Amino acid sequence: MKDISKQDIVTLVKLQEAETEIVRLQAVLGKVEKEKTKIALRLKQFEKALYQNREDLARVQIACRDSESEIQIIDDRIIKSNENLRMVKTNKEYQVLLREVDDNKKRKDILETELLEFMDEKEKSESIVSASEKEYALLAEQISHQQAEMGKKCVDDKEALEEYLAQQEDIGESLDSTLMEKFRKISKMNQGLAVTGVDNAVCMGCFMNIPPQLFIEVQRGSSLISCPQCSRILYHVNTD
Repeated sequence: MKDISKQDIVTLVKLQEAETEIVRLQAVLGKVEKEKTKIALRLKQFEKALYQNREDLARVQIACRDSESEIQIIDDRIIKSNENLRMVKTNKEYQVLLREVDDNKKRKDILETELLEFMDEKEKSESIVSASEKEYALLAEQISHQQAEMGKKCVDDKEALEEYLAQQEDIGESLDSTLMEKFRKISKMNQGLAVTGVDNAVCMGCFMNIPPQLFIEVQRGSSLISCPQCSRILYHVNTD
């Protein structure tokens, strides 16, 4: 047990009060940041889905153009073959050209059926993209508003955190460096609670009883006493 002054005990308690608020405010701000990240991720996922919908639309638009282009080529071939039919001189040539016309017409029928399917798919994709863009714009606006509101609510907490950090630094300057280092170490081990009161021989940090002789030393307030169970620095809570 290291001898310390009662003023050191008072200073440690004040230091703990500041530390408790710092930990609380950091937790609040951390939670807000996580929520902001969560809703931003939601928008990102929606944006990814919208991008995929646009890609699907672009793919079917290309398929439509390709089908239309091939149909036009086949139409030109049919016209040319029909013109050549009037100029053939042998039956064999005539039959060959007829077969070409027939093959091209069959191919055109297949392409026109595919084009109708592509156009139907294109219409559905355009509807999906249009709806997705509207939903995305609405979601983006909602999230932007939510994040702005979160930012406003955090202003006071951020200012308070800065004040407590400055206050803690000022308080710490009046403590022995070894004592300050001990405080920081215990605080890190116990989620920000390095100094805790003892009420009726019970540590208010871990709620375990401390030995009677140790409780007497805590009441005297002239020694640096640590809880045997949780290692927190103890001070006596005067309930009179």
